[in-house]
Amino acid sequence: MQYRQYGKLGYQVSLLGMGCMRLPLIIKEGQNYAGVDLEKALEIIRYAAEHGVNYFDTAFGYHRQTSEAVLGEALDSGYRVKVKIATKQPINAFKTRDDIRRNLENTLKKLRTDYIDVYLLHNVLSRTWAKFKELEVIEEYEKFRAEGLIRAIGFSYHGEFPCFKEVLDYYPWDMCQIQQNLLDVDREVTEDAIKIAGQKGTALVIMEPLRGGGLAGAPQAVQAVYDVYEEKRPPVEWAFRHLVDYPEISCILSGMTTLEQLKENIALFSRPDFVPGCLTSREHAIIQQAKAAYESLATIPCTGCGYCMPCPNGVNISDIFLKYNAGCMFENFDQSKRSYMFTVRGEQDASHCAACGLCEEKCPQSIAIGRQLQIAHAVLDGWVE
Repeated sequence: MQYRQYGKLGYQVSLLGMGCMRLPLIIKEGQNYAGVDLEKALEIIRYAAEHGVNYFDTAFGYHRQTSEAVLGEALDSGYRVKVKIATKQPINAFKTRDDIRRNLENTLKKLRTDYIDVYLLHNVLSRTWAKFKELEVIEEYEKFRAEGLIRAIGFSYHGEFPCFKEVLDYYPWDMCQIQQNLLDVDREVTEDAIKIAGQKGTALVIMEPLRGGGLAGAPQAVQAVYDVYEEKRPPVEWAFRHLVDYPEISCILSGMTTLEQLKENIALFSRPDFVPGCLTSREHAIIQQAKAAYESLATIPCTGCGYCMPCPNGVNISDIFLKYNAGCMFENFDQSKRSYMFTVRGEQDASHCAACGLCEEKCPQSIAIGRQLQIAHAVLDGWVE
């Protein structure tokens, strides 16, 4: 296993980290949803800890608030002292400052531990950042650290670069966690976030390296690009190598659902050439060509410019198009449907479109937004866990 320095904290973590948001699932008798398959999950987590993975990422809300408890049980048999645990608390988990401590105490019980190595503000967005500051969540975290209940403070972020930079500059964070992959170098926080985190010496953890598993396979147009290279590599290796190449990255999370996936990833991340600067200029060019091939499969010509926003009815237009196009690019809509479920819960889905036409007047791509939203909603709606 390859290891890297974890920012300025003086220890190393495995380059491959295990994300506990996509544990194996099972539908039990009398249950109308898929819950964690405990037997398989324990096997996967313990196998990872036994084979060099020493960084495990979970969160308060994962798997209907059961992920922390599953991880705690898995690591309770002598594994805890060998690994680092990172978990997160979202803004909607508390209304008062007392709730912040109460949630931490519950998390410690679930994880069966006296301390958490890294405690994150979960899913910081431009619209939630003000609330985190208003409730003085960081100040509460500092108290927890002084008491020895947590050892490092970080945040996970989804959104654009300007707000990310504002958050990163606000406080001397120990770590930050961002979404990056070969398709997102020029969207979300962009490649700039990787560089600026590295300059600050902040430990940088990457989530969604495979875009919800989509990059683990390749449509024919993308595979044709990869096949030009003389060394035959699976698409998943190209996707991981793109990130391994950055020296600023401390850890790359992968949500592995099966033992086979875990074994394959451990083998990859144990290769001696999985090191910073591992890509040649030709390999960089191939990855750019693969990115272009993926993007050519998108059917809605949305650039994510945001001119159509805000929608008077709260529809998150560009995000819906992003999800729909991702399903087209990967020729698989499962992850897009699952993600859209949260858009529906947030009442930002396409069913709220009133066909007022304001967005279409502003769109520089002349997209028939109302019609495309109907198409996207028909495909994406209806995910059942």
